[in-house]
Amino acid sequence: MAGGGTGGHVLPLIAVAEELKRRGREVMFVGTRKGIESRLVPLKGFPIEYMEIGGLKGVGWQRALRSLWRLPLSALQVRNWMRSIRPCAVFSMGGYVAGPTVLAALTARIPVVAMEPNAVPGVTNLRLGRFVHKTLLALPEAARYFPAEKTEVTGLPVREEFFGIPAPVKSATLRLLITGGSGGSRRLNQAARESWPLFRASNFPISILHQTGRADFEETRAAFLESGIDGEVLAFIENMPAAYASADLVVSRSGAGAVGELAAAGKPSILVPFPYAADQHQLRNAQAFERAGAARLILDAEMNGERLFQAVTEAAPQKEQMGAAARALSRPGATKRVADILEELIDTGT
Repeated sequence: MAGGGTGGHVLPLIAVAEELKRRGREVMFVGTRKGIESRLVPLKGFPIEYMEIGGLKGVGWQRALRSLWRLPLSALQVRNWMRSIRPCAVFSMGGYVAGPTVLAALTARIPVVAMEPNAVPGVTNLRLGRFVHKTLLALPEAARYFPAEKTEVTGLPVREEFFGIPAPVKSATLRLLITGGSGGSRRLNQAARESWPLFRASNFPISILHQTGRADFEETRAAFLESGIDGEVLAFIENMPAAYASADLVVSRSGAGAVGELAAAGKPSILVPFPYAADQHQLRNAQAFERAGAARLILDAEMNGERLFQAVTEAAPQKEQMGAAARALSRPGATKRVADILEELIDTGT
């Protein structure tokens, strides 16, 4: 399993790994100690091998040069590791961790199945896509970048808990979930603080559950307690499926993992793409959801309390239709289909 750095890369890998483990397969991960995989993978009980590598895009020329210098060394490190482990196949989610791993696998003639989780591919999948056994897509928008005969739209593997989330019980109070990911989003936190007086002044019936990340937690929680708005502010939400289950509307970034979970849960959303994501993939993801009628898109530079208040109050009457549109974008069998493809590859040896 190759991929790391963010939950959007790691959580789908874990979903597939758990499915393969249930089928009696042995699964191992490759990642970095700085990425979220260093915490999540061991918690799930899977072994992980670490490498030193960084990104190439949106990191500045000095860091990019260091990553380029490390690439062949990391690929050699992984290939030496593969010689001792002798894996039957590699499943790659793309990203900087996947680059040297896929290179090592290809040079060792180990078959690779790659997944592109976003509407526009990252550099690893784009450059190496034609050399892998098969490329799996989370969104059909990415199909034009890859050879049709080696491509399949499977959807993004998402934890089964999200697919089992029932429609929320109807209430006069709108239950709003705000999350900028595990690290939080300063922009969303600031916009939320600016919106609270507007919700209070308008008497709009709302209850807010807000994940801030650790950096802004104390300041945001203190301001929320003074706002008079019903709800709770947390640094980190441990049980995100439960948070989704209790929400009528979600305000979120639009990374691959986030939009995959929104689709699986059938949740309407207001998406605020992270503006520095490589190749603007978060913007492309949000645009795809907006075109489908599943989300409202607000650019990061335009996000403030007034825009948030306006978007929430406008989306509230349409939340059922938006939720149905989000659900239509999901592919409930994605995890099992990816596991099937990997098992077929392992069993046939091709």
